Amino acid sequence: MKKINSRKGPLIMGILNITPDSFSDGGKFMTLEEAIKQAKKIIEEGADILDIGGESTGPNSKFVTQEEELSRVIPVIKAIREFSHIPISIDTYKANVAIDAIKSGADMINDVSAMREDPKMADVVKKYKCPIIMMYSKDNSPRTTTKDKKYTDVMQTIKKFFDERIKYAKSKGIKGDQIILDPGMGQYISNIPYYSFEIIARMSELEVLKKPILVGISKKSFLKEEISSREEKAKTLSAIAYINGANIIRTHNVGGLRNYLNLICQ
Repeated sequence: MKKINSRKGPLIMGILNITPDSFSDGGKFMTLEEAIKQAKKIIEEGADILDIGGESTGPNSKFVTQEEELSRVIPVIKAIREFSHIPISIDTYKANVAIDAIKSGADMINDVSAMREDPKMADVVKKYKCPIIMMYSKDNSPRTTTKDKKYTDVMQTIKKFFDERIKYAKSKGIKGDQIILDPGMGQYISNIPYYSFEIIARMSELEVLKKPILVGISKKSFLKEEISSREEKAKTLSAIAYINGANIIRTHNVGGLRNYLNLICQ
C-alpha cells in the first residue's frame, strides 16, 4: 500500500460513489468527467484515502453485475492514477472487482460483507498483501435492510463478530496488520438509532482487538435530519468517535471535517 500522509488526528477517507442509487449522492458522478472532478475536489480538500465504490449496498439499492461495477470504477481509478498517488480503497464485496481494481491502481479493499459474501476475497487479500476493511453488519447479505434489530449488548455482539472474522482472515493467510475494522453505522446496525450512538460512545472498547478502527458516520440515517443537513451532526460525532479511539473517518464532506478536526487536533 502507498504511504498514507501522517497527520495529527484520524485519517480521513473521502467517499466517491459512482452509483445511480446511493442514498446521498446517487447519480451525481456517473460520467468519467464528473467522477474525476469530484476526486480532485476530495484530494484538494485534504483526504488521506479515496474510497471508490460502484455499487450501493444501502436499503432498497439494486444489485449490480460484476461487469457493470467494473465499467464504473476501473476507468476512474486509472484516470486518478495519472495525476495522484493518493491511496485508493475499492469499496466492493466481489473478489474479481477487487482484483481488477488493484491491478488498475487501488491499494486496499473495503468489503461491507467482511469477506462473507465472496469466498475468493480472502485469497485476493492474501495474494496482493493489501489492507482489508471488514465491516460489521446485522445482515448476512452485503445489501442492508431496515430491520429493527435489537441487541442485549451491541458492543459485545460486534466484538464477537470481529473475533470470528479476524480468526477467519488469519486462517486464510492474511496477516494481522492487513486488517482494519469498521463497526458499521445506521441501518447496518439497526433501524433503531440508539445503537449507533452507543457504538460511538463505547468506541474505546474495540481497542482490545488491537486493529485500526474505521467509522463512517457521514449522512447516515440515524442522524435523522434531511440528508443535506446531516453533516453538521456527523462532524461532531466523528470527532467524538476519534476521541474514543477511531483511527480513520469515512466521509462525504472531507473539507468540512478536515477543518473541524484541525480545531481539535492542534
